[in-house]
This record gives sequence, structure tokens and C-alpha cells, in this order.
Amino acid sequence: MNLGRVAELVGYRQFRIVERKVDDPGPGEIQVRVQAVGICGSDMHAYLEGGVGDTPCLYPMVLGHEPAGVVVTAGPGVSGWQPGDSAAFEPAIYCYHCEFCTSGRHNLCARLRFLSSPGEPGFFREYVNLPASNLLALPSNLGVEEGSLIEPLAVALHSLKLGAPKLGETAAVFGAGPIGLMTVAVLKLSGVSRVWAIEPVAARRELAVAMGADAVLDPSTIDIPRQILSDTGGRGADLVFDCATKGQSTRDAIQVARRAGRVVFTGIPAEPETPIEFHTWRRKELALFQVRRSNHEAAMAREILARDPGRFAALITHTRPLGEIDRAFKQIEGYEDGVGKLVIRLDR
Repeated sequence: MNLGRVAELVGYRQFRIVERKVDDPGPGEIQVRVQAVGICGSDMHAYLEGGVGDTPCLYPMVLGHEPAGVVVTAGPGVSGWQPGDSAAFEPAIYCYHCEFCTSGRHNLCARLRFLSSPGEPGFFREYVNLPASNLLALPSNLGVEEGSLIEPLAVALHSLKLGAPKLGETAAVFGAGPIGLMTVAVLKLSGVSRVWAIEPVAARRELAVAMGADAVLDPSTIDIPRQILSDTGGRGADLVFDCATKGQSTRDAIQVARRAGRVVFTGIPAEPETPIEFHTWRRKELALFQVRRSNHEAAMAREILARDPGRFAALITHTRPLGEIDRAFKQIEGYEDGVGKLVIRLDR
């Protein structure tokens, strides 16, 4: 039995570092040592607002669901893994028996356990016991920091599966946080001809250019619908991703989409209810999609990262040790020092 450090969220904007006992892995499980965890936007919602959408925090709780690290030991009945093997860790544990799992929609599992939600500790802890199926081996050219990008990149890939971009189409992406930046990158990889990135933070607009955005727009200084409609001769963008769902991005996303276009909402709004311009949506006969994490895209995310690690290198702008987790969240809150993706290192 190990002792491991754990960062617990114990209240609004308040973490504490404690030590907890870690049981040995059970049958079919692997004990892993978490080395790197990216901070996600939903982690920020929990920290800043005391919940994610309409789901309140249950204190104390452990956040973090973008993890990678190494195998410590395998439990009974597990083969194929050795101590020290590097892997990314899937944070969702599925039942595999409900109607959604058996139809391939695992992300909608009726008995889903999502590690980092209330009652289900996440990965801001040194040791975790996981089902063996929740490990994804890392190739030799990907370190654990790059491995922590697999989970959010899989979310971006899932959003593209819903939006179904076609060669030569145009797309607008609202929000150039890490998910928005990854969305920009994979849109360009998919053959989209022009991508607008809409982001009020200057450093993130620069990151959007590095990810392949053809145009970056500041919504605090530009009327976004007017600009994109002007750029497209009044037609609008074929495909729109709202990775912010903040301020008027939801309204603007519907306004900039062309008739019969597609709008994908990837971001999670802070409010339990979000107004929709129903009649604009109706008149355009838009297809609107919601993203529920990812569904069988993690392996493709790994392959994309392994094929061209440098493409996504600019995303990870900062790392901090576990003991500085409170400072890390404050840095992201204030968009300090050009922060993009901040990764917590538990091995430092």
C-alpha cells in the first residue's frame, strides 16, 4: 500500500495538499503513478464557480482529467503491462452493458463514472487504480506532458466528427483556449480552407495563428457577425464551433453560420440556462450539436500527436508542480504570462 499526495479542492478557489493511502490494485486493475495532468476549462469552472454548469461541487473533491504517467504494478488477471510503462489515462469508466455502451455511444453511458466529478476523485493525485482498459500506451516520441494532450485532443476530434467538415469548407472557432486551439489545428488538418479564430486575449490569438488559423478576430473590438459575413460575401461560415460559450459567443455562433450550416457547442457555459436565438436558428435551418467529451477518438489523438509532436508543442506554455496548484489556477484565471495549456507535474 502506497501513500500519495493529493490536491483536494475544499472550497471556492481553495486547494489543500494532503497524503492519502492507496489500496493495491484489484482484479483487472493497474496502479499508475500520475506524472502530468493538464488543467481543463471544466476544472476552472469548478474552482471559480463551485460547480460545472448545473452540477455543484461536492467538497472535498479531486479535479483533473487530462492525465498521463507510468505503470506502478498490475493487479490479478492483467497482462501486457510492465512497471515503468508510459501511458495516458482515460478518465471515464463505462459499464459496457447499457443501451448506449452496446450501441457504441460510450460517452453517454447510463452508469458512467467520470473521474474528477463529484464523488469520483480525479487525477490531481499521485497514485490511481484504473481498469486496464483505461490505459493507452504512449509511443517513445511522446512524453507525459504531450500525453496529457490526448484527452482534450480527443474531445476536439469528437466535435469534428459531429460537425463533419468537408474539403474546402470554411469554419469559425469561438474561443482560443486549449480546446479551441486544438479545434483550429484539426480543422486545418481536415482540409478546411479558412478558419477564423475569435478570441479576446491577445496571447491566445497568437497561439491560434501558430495552430493554423487564417484570421484572428478580437470580439472586444470587432462586430464578429458583421466581419465574418463581410468576409464571406454575406453567406456566413459553413461550420461554427463555440468552444467558449461565454458572453455573446453562443448568439454570434448562430449568426455567423450560413443557411443550412452546422454549429457545434463544445464549451460548457457557466450558467445553468443559455439563451438561443431560436428564430435565427429556425430560419437558417441550422444543425446544432452538443459535445459530450469524446467517444473512441483517443487512439486517433495519440496518432496525430505522435505523427507531428511539434505541431502542438506551442500549446503547453507552462508547467507547475503539484504544490503550486493554487497558483496555477490563479494564473489561468488571470490569463497571466501568455498562458495557454498549463500542465501540473506531480513528479516534481
